[in-house]
Amino acid sequence: MTLAQLTEILDAAAVDGHTVDRPTDSIELTLPDAYAVQRAVIERRLARGESSTGVKMGFTSRAKMVQMGVDDVIWGLLTDAMQVEDGAVLDLGGLIHPRIEPEIAFLIGSPISGRITPAEAVRSLAGVAVAYEVLDSRYEGFRFTLPDVIADNASAARYGCGIWQPADVRDLSNIGLLVEIDGRVVATGSSAAILGHPLRSLVAAARLAGEAGIALEPGQIVLAGAATAALPLPRGAHVRILGDGLGGVEVTTR
Repeated sequence: MTLAQLTEILDAAAVDGHTVDRPTDSIELTLPDAYAVQRAVIERRLARGESSTGVKMGFTSRAKMVQMGVDDVIWGLLTDAMQVEDGAVLDLGGLIHPRIEPEIAFLIGSPISGRITPAEAVRSLAGVAVAYEVLDSRYEGFRFTLPDVIADNASAARYGCGIWQPADVRDLSNIGLLVEIDGRVVATGSSAAILGHPLRSLVAAARLAGEAGIALEPGQIVLAGAATAALPLPRGAHVRILGDGLGGVEVTTR
């Protein structure tokens, strides 16, 4: 299997909502190869009329890093077709086994790329918000190796953000996050679960952008990572995620 063939396979799986075999079961897939496939899949989506809206960070918890045997974060790429408006209805049709995670999202205000400090990261921001990401691996049983998940765009499927708040007036190190499904609290967490401080995830995003030869541009979004484990997302559910001092975000599924 060539990288071009793998790109076509993963793109079709996301479009049609079907599972595929893990590529590492049959071929050797390096991390640079996996990122090349990820980018090629997104380029196909952009060619069909979607537009880039930012990036999502993955493996931002120490436990997940240990589980996957890695010592660095990964990222995936976001497009406008993945974005769900706050309070909107999300059709789960076409998704295979959707799961939802509460997150902190950053809105880029000035370009960043390469190695920056947390202070520089804050100065680059136009806002911060409570957010969620809907994950949906194209691999059977949500089972994958590191190269597999990177090639599959880090399991990105959908995301939504609440109202943007000023980023320079809050201590973001320990924002309490609460997840409700149909009015029942199903998970609680803290922004501290995101690399100890979500700004570290933004700094890492700038570094990865620099390594990829691009910049995070004004208006783009960085999903900093999950504050809890991913939760199964059923049809016909109303989900509300609240962040202490940051407001919330809601979505209803069908």
